[in-house]
Amino acid sequence: SNEPGRTREVNFFDLDGRMRLVDLPGYGWAKASKSTVKKFQDLGRDYLRGRVTLKRVYLLIDARHGLKKVDDEALDALDLAAVSYQIILTKADKLKKGEAEKVQEATLKGVSKRGAAYPAVIVTSAEKGDGMPELRAEIMRTTGVTL
Repeated sequence: SNEPGRTREVNFFDLDGRMRLVDLPGYGWAKASKSTVKKFQDLGRDYLRGRVTLKRVYLLIDARHGLKKVDDEALDALDLAAVSYQIILTKADKLKKGEAEKVQEATLKGVSKRGAAYPAVIVTSAEKGDGMPELRAEIMRTTGVTL
């Protein structure tokens, strides 16, 4: 969606019985009351708790902004729970030439000392398709599933 905060429930995507992708509500800005935002954020936290079959969380971060203070709470929670996660920078097509690499480097540096962070940042643009093959390949490597 073009509007932040649209995912307000846990959405499951079954990939031919081989893998399940789960889209969780975000934790940043949304057009909703604070109590409503907290409710759908808690859904995501509850889903992640004790999920032993979970291979990795892919945290989507807008490349125009990079990691922000609001991301620290989510990263801290994932580190504390020892849930492997990887940062995926989105909307790279909205950046000027060369900026994506700078945001990628800064993001990698920002998570380099975090225990559960996977040490690679993928830059993507859903609109142009940039980085999507790399993201799919990373998911397949992580899960051991070929599609």
